[in-house]
Amino acid sequence: QVQLVESGGGLVQAGGSLRLSCAASGRTFNIYAMGWFRQAPGKEREFVAAITRSGRTTGYADSVKGRFTISVDNAENAVYLQMNSLKPEDTAVYYCAVHRNLYIGWVREAGLYDYWGQGTQVTVSS
Repeated sequence: QVQLVESGGGLVQAGGSLRLSCAASGRTFNIYAMGWFRQAPGKEREFVAAITRSGRTTGYADSVKGRFTISVDNAENAVYLQMNSLKPEDTAVYYCAVHRNLYIGWVREAGLYDYWGQGTQVTVSS
């Protein structure tokens, strides 16, 4: 089992920044990739960004490319999401997720992730 705890959410004005953190514990040795997803009220959960545990490859949704940066700290068993130039449409609950499949790299499909955190609210005011 892997436990994931997100933190760093909050209320910020448009144009501002936030840094989300996700701490992993438990059987973390076989985590292969980590991702961030978000879900706004009335909408489906959507992919935001992902990274392989080595940190060598990353992927981003088009809507956040150039504004968000995902990174990993293996010593801390943590993954981060630096969010800059925030927009009201970034408002959502943000979830951290991990998978253990070394054959698929980072992926956008939520169904391929094995463990999920409880989420942290990000609210961007206009």
